[in-house]
Amino acid sequence: MQDLKITLIQSPLHWESPEANLAMFEEKIWKIDESTDIIVLPEMFTTGFTMNAEKLAEPLSFRTLKWMRQMAAQTKSVITGSIITKEKENFYNRLLWMEPDGNFSSYDKRHLFRMADEDKIYSEGKTKIIKEVKGWKVFPIICYDLRFPVWCRNKKNAYDLLICVANWPSARRHAWNTLLRARAIENISYVAGLNRTGTDGRQLEYSGDSAVIDFKGEDICNFVDREEICTEVLSYESLKEFRKKFPAHLDADDFEIKN
Repeated sequence: MQDLKITLIQSPLHWESPEANLAMFEEKIWKIDESTDIIVLPEMFTTGFTMNAEKLAEPLSFRTLKWMRQMAAQTKSVITGSIITKEKENFYNRLLWMEPDGNFSSYDKRHLFRMADEDKIYSEGKTKIIKEVKGWKVFPIICYDLRFPVWCRNKKNAYDLLICVANWPSARRHAWNTLLRARAIENISYVAGLNRTGTDGRQLEYSGDSAVIDFKGEDICNFVDREEICTEVLSYESLKEFRKKFPAHLDADDFEIKN
């Protein structure tokens, strides 16, 4: 199995301005100075974490999807992050997983952050996605999902890398840092958490704290409160060897999630 290269783009966001954010991230993507397999953008990367879905939601086939398809084709990398979409009368905080050949998948955020009334504006997702990149199994989630270990549980080593895209305020940074490492340890998996920085339109501050963490819960990279583009190489052989020596997954409780 080949090694996997993942790039995190930690950045502030322009509040409720898709045009400005797409232009900014396009510039940042072209600053990546090496080949990479996956490029990760934040939760609601075109708008910031806003409840103004009526104004900002776009059909799935609209501007951002086309932009992601173009970026993925030009970089020959998967590009992922979440946006606000609308289907019929429902709004979704939807992660898009765009592949270099133009094929894409989507995941709707399962756990909606009721403390910001997200559950009153958006519809919850029902189904996980696990994607394959160079033979690796990759499981993407969105922000508040990170708090729910049952949803994230790596049953029978179904995934090798968990990616969490977020708008996680600095007031709860200790929880973010702790949960990222807990998910890596309990699931014997790499974890990549990509958070934003700056201040949003509600005057909430974000400290970033984006990180790539190995299957033992140890940092591969971790950067705080600054704009940063970080590319890391993940070793499948190291993961495979650790799972062989420490097969805790064989003792995991079996269960089914009911919607």
